[in-house]
Amino acid sequence: MTTAYFTHACFLEHDTGSNHPECPDRLRAVNKSLSDEKFGALDRRTPPEVDRAAIARVHSVDYIDSVFDRIPQEGRAHLDPDTVVSNGSQEAVLRAAGAVTAAVDAVHSGDVQNAFCAIRPPGHHAERDKAMGFCVFNNVAIGAAHARHALGLGRVAVIDFDVHHGNGTQSFFAADEDYFFASTHQFPHYPGTGAADEVGVGNIVNVPLLAGSGSAEFRQGMEKIVLPRLKSFDPDFLFISAGFDAHLDDPLGDLNLTEADYVWATSVLLALATDCCDGRVVSVLEGGYNFDALGNSVGAHVGALMSAP
Repeated sequence: MTTAYFTHACFLEHDTGSNHPECPDRLRAVNKSLSDEKFGALDRRTPPEVDRAAIARVHSVDYIDSVFDRIPQEGRAHLDPDTVVSNGSQEAVLRAAGAVTAAVDAVHSGDVQNAFCAIRPPGHHAERDKAMGFCVFNNVAIGAAHARHALGLGRVAVIDFDVHHGNGTQSFFAADEDYFFASTHQFPHYPGTGAADEVGVGNIVNVPLLAGSGSAEFRQGMEKIVLPRLKSFDPDFLFISAGFDAHLDDPLGDLNLTEADYVWATSVLLALATDCCDGRVVSVLEGGYNFDALGNSVGAHVGALMSAP
């Protein structure tokens, strides 16, 4: 069994403007890293455009319509002060969510063991009616809802190790006990959510890390808090919101993780998924804004996915 890799050239056409941290060069760095011959066994796939009904499981129809109404014919428009769209964004947002739902289908069918979606814009800050933090639609939440409502899976989990708390994903999951969300993130930090006492209906686990925290604090939080709760939840499918901006070289955070930490985290999550859900894992790119660190970290992460038991 292999690892599928979903990406598309249209993600480079999502133009956020000069000096914006969430820029096409992020994906170029990822593609360059994964073009190395050691990734030759990746099953490279073209993501489809998602059906809008799949987006509407997560976002309101009014919000979906407003996003597409505001995409400009030329130039750029702001959905919020940080979230920019251009003419190329329409295809990008549809194929970003489409990559995740297609990855879910491929993994669930047994066609591949697991999958990594190299997409932009990212998604974990997007809320039901609001763009936020570079995110337009919440790609991982759309994939999770697809797993439950289109494929009939019962219990779905998302683990998020981005430096920023995945407030959007948490907001979608917090009232539904058949979803589980766990996040390790710098706190206090943008977007201001993610305190340990935010627990939903007992299905939300936040592990806030102080600025300057590194491998020891991250791994302890995963081992002592996240993994036991995830194992107890016993998911039918596992998603990873794979943000790499907790890397020590990233300009948008103050945590000190390294590539070795991403290999370790990926490996322990895969081992748990093997026991809980036949190894069914889909990983979705979120943050990461130092191009070298991002490329190297994604390579480490995908290499671990390819080594799944």
